[in-house]
Formats: sequence, C-alpha cells, structure tokens
Amino acid sequence: MNYDIATTLINSGRKEALLATETINPPVHRASTVLFDSYSDMLKANKGELDKVAYGTEGLAAQKAFEESMRVLEGAEGCIAFQSGINAIDMALLAFLKSGDHILVCDNVYGPTRNFCNTVLSRFGVETDYFPSSTGSEIKNWIKDNTRVVFVESPGSNTFEIQDIPAIASVCADYEITLIMDNTWATPLFFKALDNGVDVSIHSASKYISGHSDILLGTVSANKKSWKTIRNFCETLELFAPAEDCYQALRGLRTLPVRLKQHERSALRVAQALEELDCVAEVLHPALESHPEHELWKRDFKGSSGLFAFVLNRDLEDRDHSKFMDNLELFGLGYSWGGFKSLITGGRFNRSNSFRYNGRTIFRVYIGLEDADDLIMDLKQGLARL
Repeated sequence: MNYDIATTLINSGRKEALLATETINPPVHRASTVLFDSYSDMLKANKGELDKVAYGTEGLAAQKAFEESMRVLEGAEGCIAFQSGINAIDMALLAFLKSGDHILVCDNVYGPTRNFCNTVLSRFGVETDYFPSSTGSEIKNWIKDNTRVVFVESPGSNTFEIQDIPAIASVCADYEITLIMDNTWATPLFFKALDNGVDVSIHSASKYISGHSDILLGTVSANKKSWKTIRNFCETLELFAPAEDCYQALRGLRTLPVRLKQHERSALRVAQALEELDCVAEVLHPALESHPEHELWKRDFKGSSGLFAFVLNRDLEDRDHSKFMDNLELFGLGYSWGGFKSLITGGRFNRSNSFRYNGRTIFRVYIGLEDADDLIMDLKQGLARL
C-alpha cells in the first residue's frame, strides 16, 4: 500500500533492524515498548506466562547479557543488575525483611549499609544488631526468635576483618535464616560466596566488575532457595539497570581475570613494602601472615584483591595527616576503587563492638594498574613528610 510520508517514516527500517547480525558485543536498546509477535503472545504476557521480554523495564539485550554472565560467574540461579552497589544492597534487604523482623549485620560493614539499616529499616520496624567483625559459629549467640537475615562483608570495609563464612552459613541453615554477603572485595573469582553457603551474593559492579571508574552499577545473585523472593520483589518494583551501564560493565567483566591478577600482585608487593617501614604499625591485608584472620583467608579464598589498609605507629591529629595525603603524586584522594588508578582514603572508624583499631586513623589504599615500584616510592616520599 502507498502511505503518507509521515506514516512511512515512522514504520520504515524496523524490519531491517531485526535482521540477524551476529556481533561479539550485545546491542544497546533504548526502548520502553517491546512489540509482540502476535496477539496470542500479548495474552500470555497479560497472564505472566510469556517467556520473552514484554516491556523495557524487564531488561533488554545488554542487561540480560550482563546478568547472565554474572549468574554464570557466581554459579547462581539468577542475577539482577541495579543502578548502584548500595541500591543492590538496599533492595536485597527489603526483599527479605518486613516490620517486626530482626537482622544481624557484621560490625565492619560498608558505611552506607549501616546507615540504611539504622535509618530506613528502623523506620519500617526492622531491628538491627551488629555482631563482632571476626565472628564465626558463635553467631548463634546473637540470633533471636525473629532473626530473618544475617548480613556479612568479608573482608569488611576499611578494617578488613574476616568472618568465618562457612561456619556462619551452617548456623543460618539450621535456623532457616537468609545469609546475604557483600562480596565486592574478592569478586567470585577469589571467593565463591554461594558455594560457601551464602544465599545471596552482592557486588558493587562499579568497582572490579566494570574496572574503569566510569559507571555506577550493582548486582544481586541468589541460589535456588532465595531467587524467587528476589525476582518477585524486583518485578513488582520494576527495578532495572541502564542498558548503557550494563554494556560497559559487561565489557569490563570480560577482562576481570587478567586485571584482578595484576591488582593482586601489585597490592601484595606494596603491602609488604609498607610492613618494612618503621613508621607503619600494622598493614591490614588478609594475604599477609601478620593478619589476624590470615588462616581463614588462606582456607577460603583463592586470591586477594588490590584493596587493603595500614595504621601508623604514631597517630597524629587528622589535620596533620594532610602533609602525607596532600603530597602524594600517584594516589588520588577519592572514594570507591576497582579501576585502573590508585586511590587512598583516611579516617577513624567507630564500631558497635570493641575492635582492634578503635580511635586509630586508618589509611585505606587501593592499588591500581600503575607500576608497583612507582607506587611504593610515592608512599614513602609522602610518609617521610610526617
């Protein structure tokens, strides 16, 4: 039929775009509406019985490809991508908790996770207790009748204590409690969370997964027992991640094994060099024999990543540490990690329980892809200013 030019422009090119073209990378769709092949398919979608994507919020090619790759890497029943790491944590907790429930959280947890528990969850009637950061089977002493979730992060943010995850998982299984883990530090390459009894594994994909400090993304992967709860919750809220960010994260994921090995080698070399300095009291790196939970790390982990910390022999006032921090040439002063550039942060941390470094200034170091000897030289010249 002969159509008006406006009608022709709207409908032209669509069939050509659907021609089968095999590429290495998935296409990036910018779409809300997904057209059905038939009215029969539309009826199936209305009943929730269609096995294909019915609307853009269900995730299109790039998101599906990224989620599937993460699912395979985790050995999970399913995986969902979120707009950031903390968004993934928040949504996972909300999926498993309701008013009147109790959650146990490791004391060395990522700061925004603690803030979410203390503000949002408390507002909705969920009680939070923080257990010591190096806990194992003694977690059973903290469990209440209404405990529904245990949340772990091993090693923990900034202070790097390790929990005995298999022991905690065994207790959680006995009490039918969901065990959720933030596994961003190790990635599934160095620690298989689900294989060690964890029900839900979370990653800030902004970090090692994407690897270039240019996107914000998070993932939640779950075993068969927990997957349906996560999936139904996310479908109800129509939670999804941007296609462009999933594309970038998938591209980074392809090189994760190569990058992570280099981060591991360089970080261990820098950590060992810091241990030899008279001004350094302790280096908090799980792969070092001096780390209090080194044997746990050696038993459960296949490697160590590029993030660790150290404390000085002589603690100064915070403003005096500027002489060190502000004169580093190769380390950026900034949050996050996992990219190619080395970073450093510093601060004092408070815990609900007593811990090893109470009141001490902790310098968290992220070792990027620069030459390790150059980074050691930069840290030494900066510390010499103190």
